[in-house]
Formats: sequence, C-alpha cells, structure tokens
Amino acid sequence: MTTGAVATVRGQRSTADLGRTLMHEHVFAVSAALANDRPELAFPDGRAAAIDAAVARLRQVKDAGIDTIVDVTVFGHDRDIPSLVEINERVDLNIVVATGFYTEDLPSKTFEIRQGLARARGGNFYVDVFVADIVDGIGSTGVHAGIIKCVTGPDGVTRGSKGLLRASAIAARETGVPITTHSDPHTRGGLEQLELFAAEGVDLTRVIIGHSGDTTDTDYLKAVMDTGATIASDRFGYDLPGAASTEERVAVIADLCGQGYADRIVVSHDAMLHTDWLDADYVAQHPNWTPTFIPTEVVPTLREAGVSEADLNQILVTTPARLLAAVTKEHRERT
Repeated sequence: MTTGAVATVRGQRSTADLGRTLMHEHVFAVSAALANDRPELAFPDGRAAAIDAAVARLRQVKDAGIDTIVDVTVFGHDRDIPSLVEINERVDLNIVVATGFYTEDLPSKTFEIRQGLARARGGNFYVDVFVADIVDGIGSTGVHAGIIKCVTGPDGVTRGSKGLLRASAIAARETGVPITTHSDPHTRGGLEQLELFAAEGVDLTRVIIGHSGDTTDTDYLKAVMDTGATIASDRFGYDLPGAASTEERVAVIADLCGQGYADRIVVSHDAMLHTDWLDADYVAQHPNWTPTFIPTEVVPTLREAGVSEADLNQILVTTPARLLAAVTKEHRERT
C-alpha cells in the first residue's frame, strides 16, 4: 500500500532501514536576517563551531541507538537545509526534513502577499511551495521534504492558520506524504485539526498530532487516536510550566499501551540543537532537553513501567516507518 521509501537529506531510504526514529526534532534553526546582519547572535562562537557542535550531538544520538530523526524545522521556523546537508555529511544518521509554515495565525508578510496574488488568479501559493519542496526538492540542495508541518496554538484554528492547514491537507493528498502538527492539547486542539483534515479528505492514519504528551488527559488522547491519527509525546526533557512531567508522560504511555494504543504513539524531544531563537541561559534551564534523553533515560523507564519490548519497537520503529512511507499515487487514486 506504500512505496516503502522516504526522502532523507542523503536521498531515498527504505523505511525498513529507518530503525529507531525520533519524530519531532530541530537540528539547525537560524534566521537568515540574524545570520547575515547580527551573526554574533546567530552564531555566538562562529558558524563553524555551531556546525561542529551539531555534528557532535548527532553522533551521540546515533551512539545512543537512534537511526533516524525527523527535523520539522520549516518556513517561519528558520529552516536551513544547506547547513543540514553539511552536518549530515559528517554523521551516519537518517534525517527527514519537513515543509510547511510555523505560525499560530498568519504567516510572514511575504507568504501572505504571495498567497493573495495566487488566490486572485485561482491558485494557492502555499500548496505550490509545499508540493515543490516535496516533489522538486528544496532550493538547489537536492533534498526533498518527506513530511508536512502545520500549526495551531491555544486560540485554535484562526483565519490565518486555517489557510495553512488546508494547504497542508491539499499538499498531503497530492504527494502522499504525512502531516505532523504543533497543537495545544490543553485546549484539545488536535481534534479541531483532525476535523479540518477530515473535511479536506485527508487519511487521518497519516496524521501525527504533535505535543500531545504535554497533557495527561487520556480521554482526549484516546479521542484523537480513535480517529486513526497518531499522538506524539514529543517534548521529553523539555519541562515547560503546566506541561506533563517526564514521569507523567511515561505513565500515560504505559497506560495507553496497556489499553492497546501502542500502534498510534510516537516519541521525541522537540530539541533544538542549534538555534538563534534561544540563548545559552535558557537552554541551561533544561538539562534533559537533548535528543539522547529518550534512548538513555526514557526507554528504560518505560520498561520499568511495564511497556513491553514489542510495544517499544512499535513506538520507535514500526509506527514511524509506517507514517513516513510515502503513499503511492496509484494507491491514492484508488482510494
């Protein structure tokens, strides 16, 4: 039913070779404006040092038993694919990149204006860009996006975010790649996202509702998964106020696995290995916010909580491979 392949920074890979996968990370997020105009803020120790540090940390991730990460840095989140290519040349890890736009409402003025021009001519600029990233590749890098990222926040589906979610749905239907979201589980935002996707004809088994692990409301989480969608407990180690603790996240996953939902759960950290969004003082407040935390600390704790090896393999290997395999055009036309 699927191609069995996914686009990565280093080209097409069989999903059988993805191994243990983290589904929501950020390797390199640097704004072009700061990199060009205030490089001391974008790269406090210099760009070469930032590249070296990212490579070193990704090697630690590989050594900890992770084979693939999904980098969901997109437009509006300061995606930098050339730097990611440079990094991936030095570390033996599969990196799947995303297209989409990171905003809880309106995108950048550039995107908004271009969308207005396209709509006046009967087109959709957002869809065109997302599809081009997937089909044609990103810039001159030769790297193709393998997943689409979209966002809603505490205010839910706003006028601006609705257009981007619809564009994500259309692009997903046209290309067969999955959708992953940023959502607010405290306002049950995943259900609103799924309602829109369903109305747009998206196969909900190809949707990941991000940041679901921030809540312990298992009734909400089961309602999301009962649609066929997957939840992501993807902020392990990032201890935000009001969000579930590591212990609570583990307990929720163990509970859901015990109820038969292991095939609709993925995990990650939402870690940012190098970014000009944050400074060193902020990062120091979150010592566990690193993409080695799950393989070294969380997986053993999940075992102690009663999660079986079969369910751990499902969460870390089988479900990510299923989600990332692009659905063939032939299958899309039959369904």
